[in-house]
Amino acid sequence: MTSILTKSELLPVTDPVADLLTRIRNAASANHDFVEVPASKLNMEILRILREEGFVKNYDTLRDRKFPTAKIALKYGPKQEKILSNLKRVSKPGLRVYAKHDKVPRVLRGLGVAIVSTSRGVMTDRDARKAGIGGEVLCYVW
Repeated sequence: MTSILTKSELLPVTDPVADLLTRIRNAASANHDFVEVPASKLNMEILRILREEGFVKNYDTLRDRKFPTAKIALKYGPKQEKILSNLKRVSKPGLRVYAKHDKVPRVLRGLGVAIVSTSRGVMTDRDARKAGIGGEVLCYVW
């Protein structure tokens, strides 16, 4: 049995976090139930936070492929309205954005979530403020 690799699986990705967010954003816009993304440690931590915050139903790692892949079950409201309205990449490879512990941003006055990569791992803005640590602001989700 041979598997067919798509063009996106063959090309190297310079910004894996932006690739993850774009795939989720596009799948949600097209009302797909599932989307598959490359499964890296950072991507899995971001997915864990998205699940804990209620933006996605669940995710599972598929290891039977050539490359480890995560299959994400997207979440919609009762009338098929989007739970995940937007994802915005903040820190990029060309311009890293860091925030001190007292300057960790709030997204939509607390309605959204900022995902921050800290020395203690990837966490939400609320958890970083509670722990009193800053870090690289990866993205905003609302």
